[in-house]
Amino acid sequence: MALASVLYGERAGFPNPSERSFGFGYGLNQAELGFGSTAGDGLNFAVKASLSTDNQDGPEKKIEFLHGTTTLAFKFQHGVIVAVDSRATAGSYIASQTVKKVIEINPYLLGTMAGGAADCSFWERLLARQCRVYELRNKERISVAAASKLLANMVYQYKGMGLSMGTMVCGWDKKGPGLYYVDSEGQRVCGDQFAVGSGSMYAYGVLDSGLRPDLTVEEACDLGRRAIYQATYRDAYSGGTVNLYHVHSEGWSRVSQEDVLSLHHQYQEESA
Repeated sequence: MALASVLYGERAGFPNPSERSFGFGYGLNQAELGFGSTAGDGLNFAVKASLSTDNQDGPEKKIEFLHGTTTLAFKFQHGVIVAVDSRATAGSYIASQTVKKVIEINPYLLGTMAGGAADCSFWERLLARQCRVYELRNKERISVAAASKLLANMVYQYKGMGLSMGTMVCGWDKKGPGLYYVDSEGQRVCGDQFAVGSGSMYAYGVLDSGLRPDLTVEEACDLGRRAIYQATYRDAYSGGTVNLYHVHSEGWSRVSQEDVLSLHHQYQEESA
């Protein structure tokens, strides 16, 4: 709340929260699965000044959060594959190539980051604490469905207040593999495959052509890796390295971390 008090204070000159309008669309029918903007990453923002003469106190300033990433997860017969890129951008400027976009909630649960890095990190780490409290109270691990519901309930209280988060909660429980999409509007959807971010449309194209329930672990890992690579190749706001995780009955394990340039050369040689 300290940041909010600074942003909306009179000295900062920002508009009242009730007067602000944020364009965070998280509709699953959209190709980007929740990101109407295709520029940048949630790490950054742009301040735009309106030249309206109606405001006597000076030009109105608005914060526009910019998003750009590619994260995906899908279920198959041996668990859940989670694959993400690692690029953070500030508009057309690449701010970092080594962002860790998978948050390890507990040994059986993973969360992905898309949108505001601070929002995703804070709420998913808070979710990790709540999951641990649940485990201590009930003497058993929390289910994937319950963990995703906890996250959706927490962020729903702040609906319309400018949070930017489109995450996937992936894990393994008594019912087997679980995969849920949760966003900052409180939307929670169960599914077999999701891709979130500005490069998600390209990742979906690869997933739709190669996803089968009977994939082996090696085939599933290669599919997730190739989907992220294709997204980084076509989307300027995705790149860096491909981080790959496999969630199975024994918990999650980190499979690989490969630079997209190396993958590009590898796939070019295979197609030649």
